[in-house]
Formats: sequence, C-alpha cells, structure tokens
Amino acid sequence: MPHNGLQIVAYRAEHGAAFRDLNLAWIEKYFAVEERDARDLGDPETYILAPGGYVFMAELDGVAVGTVALMREADDVFELAKMTVADSTRGLGAGRALGEAAIAHARAIGAKKIELLTNSASVPAIALYHSLGFVDVPLGNTEYARADVHMVLEL
Repeated sequence: MPHNGLQIVAYRAEHGAAFRDLNLAWIEKYFAVEERDARDLGDPETYILAPGGYVFMAELDGVAVGTVALMREADDVFELAKMTVADSTRGLGAGRALGEAAIAHARAIGAKKIELLTNSASVPAIALYHSLGFVDVPLGNTEYARADVHMVLEL
C-alpha cells in the first residue's frame, strides 16, 4: 500500500542533485560507477531529457526519495533506467509507483517497448519488474559491466 504522502512528479531542474545522489547511493553500495552513469547522472538534461527521454521523481511529503528515467532508444522504444528508492523509504510503494508511472507515460506517448538492464543480484528489483510485466530476454551487447539481465515489456 503506497504511503499517502507519496507523489510521482516530473523531473524539474531542482531535482538534479537528488537524481544524482539517489542513484550514486545504490550504485556505489553494490557496484562501481561506470562512465555512462557519471555522464547521465551529472547532466540528465543533456543526456536523458534533450534526446527525448523523461525522468520521474518520487516525493514523500515533498522530499525526493526515488527516481526513474525513460531513456529514448528509438522513436517508440525506451530504456527504463536509473530506478532507485532511498533505503530509508523502501517498502512504502515508491518503486512500484515509479515503475507504473513510467510505463503509463510510455504508453501515453505511443511507445511500443520498454527495455531495461539490471544485475541478477538485484533480486527485489527483478521481482518488481516481473510483477510490472517485464520478461527476460537474452542479454546481447551492453555498455554496462554490471548488467547481466535484460528484460523487455511490450506495450
């Protein structure tokens, strides 16, 4: 059951530090920050939004506690990326709310497919993705060293 103070909002410039810091917290805890992470997190306006992507923030009582990005891969294909929720607010439904918001937005803009890359150690995230309708597909080529799971949601 989502916390009633939880809202999913579109990214605004003032979210930049929270977007970066929330993502760095989980990446640095479990993996290493890779070149693409540093690029995307350091300047989401240029590397995510300008090419036609979207970022959503989960706010709990006005404080950013989670985030997700839809990064444009093609006209009707997006990558679900940079999804995380602060450790202190896990279990309140923010991750599911972010995933559902991203999927609903992708459908609303006519996307046909959402892809994501993750790591097999991210068991709770993988369970969430499966519950949102994503299915496992072969990994293929990826620029992320940590990625060993590729999932797709056909819209």
